[in-house]
Amino acid sequence: MPPSTHTILQITDLHFLPQKGDQMYGIDTENYFHQVLNHALQSTKRIDLILVTGDLTQIPNASSYQRIFDELNQTDIPTICLPGNHDDWKLMKNTLNAENISCKKQINLGNWQIICLNSQKPGVAGGRLTESELQFLEKTLQNNKQKPTLVAVHHNCLPTGSTWLDTMTIENSEALLTILKNNPQIKLLIHGHTHQDQTFTIDHLKILSAPSTCFQFKPASHDFAIDDTEPGYRLIKLSGDHTFSSEVIRVAAH
Repeated sequence: MPPSTHTILQITDLHFLPQKGDQMYGIDTENYFHQVLNHALQSTKRIDLILVTGDLTQIPNASSYQRIFDELNQTDIPTICLPGNHDDWKLMKNTLNAENISCKKQINLGNWQIICLNSQKPGVAGGRLTESELQFLEKTLQNNKQKPTLVAVHHNCLPTGSTWLDTMTIENSEALLTILKNNPQIKLLIHGHTHQDQTFTIDHLKILSAPSTCFQFKPASHDFAIDDTEPGYRLIKLSGDHTFSSEVIRVAAH
């Protein structure tokens, strides 16, 4: 019998606005999220976990988080939400706080563990991992040495090739990368923030970003620019033999 496989749906950078129907860059971000989520649910045989990797809102408010909660709650799929630079972390934890939908920092999925980090640096667009966050990562890895691990975070730790965007990475990325490199049980790091699909390989580690569920950033741009690429999501399949596969799916939202 082949090892069991668990499927993760990564969605990111929803940028919900205060009122339903509000638009950003000419896009109804909430409607796009609805279409992307429905596509994933209808096209995927089984999803074991949804990871929402930050920037759930553009202008944080209780109504936006409640609408996100209500839609995710209808899926009956365990969901973990991470904060992005546009989020209100306290409000997130208060609203997205149920058995099935939460802001948990570590869970087990099959024989894998998922570690979720908070890279938010309040008041700025860029990110940083506090000393306590880095210590949490190291301690959790030490406590589960035999488990293959996926780490999720909002901000990127490597340059994207876009000058304006690369001013907003994790400012102490080297500290994170050192831990990642020194712990071969970590198989992949996933993140949001960049509104792009990119893949990097460092030693044993894959670093993957995912497209936003709404508007996309133009790759390799010097100044801020929106691309005409479709929104999408990432599917990650974690196998019982400690391997994984991943793909990005685009959605013709309108």
